[in-house]
Amino acid sequence: MSQIIRRLGVAPRYRGSTNGGTCPDIFELADGNFAIIGTDVTDALDGELPADAARANYERIVVITRETLIRAKADIPDA
Repeated sequence: MSQIIRRLGVAPRYRGSTNGGTCPDIFELADGNFAIIGTDVTDALDGELPADAARANYERIVVITRETLIRAKADIPDA
């Protein structure tokens, strides 16, 4: 498994987390992939996926807040 090299966006406490970090988060990994901490909504949304989308049994659908993604936008590389 790859290592986390940086957070994209700001820490949860700067997005209103009052308990020290139980919020969605986005991290860049050393191998260039991204790790997401979000709410698992696989059971609720799996049947809503478009016909051209699919997930493997080991993949989960997670939701992050809009603010989390917007605050990370500046840190997401173009390529």
